[in-house]
Amino acid sequence: MQSEKDYVKNTDFMEKLDLAKDKNKLKYSDLMYMKQAEEVAIQRASIYRKRRNNCAIAGFALAGLSLGIYLYTIYAVKQETFLNDLNEPEIIIEKKINRA
Repeated sequence: MQSEKDYVKNTDFMEKLDLAKDKNKLKYSDLMYMKQAEEVAIQRASIYRKRRNNCAIAGFALAGLSLGIYLYTIYAVKQETFLNDLNEPEIIIEKKINRA
């Protein structure tokens, strides 16, 4: 049975490289593919950053709008004094009319 280290050595994958030390081991085409992949990753990250900023702005706008509606509703209804303004119905005492 092969151990994991032997399996990794026998595969067709390239070993991990340190570009500073092993630059001479790479072909020119490998360097170009790496550069293209890096550019694509940078473009994808910039698109993601823009989308994240737009979503944050939209979230803050929605939160501000909902908070504004809530505060306006409280102000318009004046909920703090709402129950104090109600008058309790007066108790009407009917006098019994005795017909004699």
